[in-house]
Amino acid sequence: MIELFDETGRLSDAELGHIEDVLNGYLSRFDPDAARTGGPRFALFLITDEAIRGLNREHRELDEPTDVLSYPLNEPDDVGFPELPFLGDVFISLDTAATQAETAGHGLLDEVLLLAAHGHTHLRGYDHQTEEEWQTFEAAQSRVLDLARANRSA
Repeated sequence: MIELFDETGRLSDAELGHIEDVLNGYLSRFDPDAARTGGPRFALFLITDEAIRGLNREHRELDEPTDVLSYPLNEPDDVGFPELPFLGDVFISLDTAATQAETAGHGLLDEVLLLAAHGHTHLRGYDHQTEEEWQTFEAAQSRVLDLARANRSA
């Protein structure tokens, strides 16, 4: 249900498999349209700070790296366009994710999963301008971590 690309080459096949397994489980449980789409819901690209900085500069006019960027195919205010099963692309900087993981006291893979759930939530049309809106993102991130823990203990 996701397409995963490690453009850094830093993660092992086992680590990539773990990310893919957890995210596919997450999508099947918490994305109501995922089961009926048949194809991938989104593409996840793992990139460097340098690469995400370029995207951030080009698309947001911010000349700095960030942790995650989401590029939806449909925007919530699109009218008259068909809804597509493929939601869009999510880019995560492994450099920034590693720093954030260390600060948070958990592993890199957990941070990647948190950021992927965050990006997926944006692709589904949500934003976090208020505390109430942020709760949607926190719930998604908590769910994906719960699945990651269950996957590790299975």
